[in-house]
Amino acid sequence: MLTTAQLLGFLLAALVLTATPGPDNLMVLSVGMSQGRKPGIAFGLGCALGCLSHTVLAVVGVSALVASSPTAFLVLKWAGGAYLVWLGLQALRHAGAVRIDAGSGAATSLTKLFLKGLFANAINPKVVLFFLSFLPQFVVASQGQVALQLGLLGLVFTAQAAVLFGLLGYFSGGIGAWLMHRPSVGPWLDRLAGTVFVALGLRMMVSR
Repeated sequence: MLTTAQLLGFLLAALVLTATPGPDNLMVLSVGMSQGRKPGIAFGLGCALGCLSHTVLAVVGVSALVASSPTAFLVLKWAGGAYLVWLGLQALRHAGAVRIDAGSGAATSLTKLFLKGLFANAINPKVVLFFLSFLPQFVVASQGQVALQLGLLGLVFTAQAAVLFGLLGYFSGGIGAWLMHRPSVGPWLDRLAGTVFVALGLRMMVSR
């Protein structure tokens, strides 16, 4: 189990890292502003829960294999980048055509956004390496049950990320809802979101 000092130290570091602007934050912000509060929250929760897959990988040691294999890392990086580029191109292609409002079909659309966020985070190789290097720093080997400690730390990280990303989606969605009363602005918000996704995807693919 985790000690109080161990838990508080990790939680503080996790909150700072999650709040620091990065690809996930930008994607949640873009979705919230372009499509509204509920879509922003759904996508943000998907991104946060994607951390669970990295926790599992860290626990079983698969992350170490990916990190030690340049080929595996390259494939994962290109797959993740290509997926983000595809999401961005879809947003650009359908700019102004898609709006998620309360009513029929909203649940399915929100589910799709949640799954997109989940998948976008789960296939991000930099998050794999982040978990591999970050979580073990807060493990106290003398306490034993290293796998359990890693699992609990991963759950704590996921929980705080869900709260922060959910809030980010909510407040960015409020801005988007205000702007949506101006129909001419809507397509430009979609184009902004699409451009952000494409830029992040290309950056992932070409970064070392």
